[in-house]
Amino acid sequence: MATYESLIKITGAVGDLVFYNLNGKNVVRKKSGFNKKAFNKNPSYEKVRQNSSEFGHCSKTGKMIRGCLESYIKESGDLLLYQKFARLMTEIKDFDTVSSRGQRTVENGLKTDEGKKLLKEFCFGEKKNLASAVQIKEQNLYTSGNNKADEAIIVTMKLDSQNYTAEYIEETVSLSEKEASFKEQFNKEDFVLYFIALKKKNEIIHMGFV
Repeated sequence: MATYESLIKITGAVGDLVFYNLNGKNVVRKKSGFNKKAFNKNPSYEKVRQNSSEFGHCSKTGKMIRGCLESYIKESGDLLLYQKFARLMTEIKDFDTVSSRGQRTVENGLKTDEGKKLLKEFCFGEKKNLASAVQIKEQNLYTSGNNKADEAIIVTMKLDSQNYTAEYIEETVSLSEKEASFKEQFNKEDFVLYFIALKKKNEIIHMGFV
């Protein structure tokens, strides 16, 4: 982009140059080399199109999940959590080996052991990860012997990856014992994620996915 001085004020395109006024100055720049029609159809852009499609999917999926955990994300104290979570979605998507490139999904990635492991290991800022503090088997929550929390909040999320919508239900259970049962909120065939926040004296000390 460059400015120019001329008695004749030009606005519009001349050849491969574009003239316009920006904040009171006459500006000229070269036309962009981007061609939308070529991008959509040219085979040389195929890999770019695939990456763009998957990036959009991961971004929407991450936003959908974060929307269920908004109050807990605020507790994390991490201003960069949005970017970290977006990167996590991309890494999980890469474990989808059943879909062709450009159509890989986070949901299929989470159906693998590697994808599940990444999700469980994700840390929400300053709060300690659940690690081995809790386990879920069927509708029972088990805590380790050194767990100091007095209650757990279980967030069950039902995700619709096609329409990018989600439902979630929170349930609080007492941890006076090492085992606590919780309700089955959705159908077994639904795509469901569990997020747990462990509290001691009403303060979150651990949180994450299980």
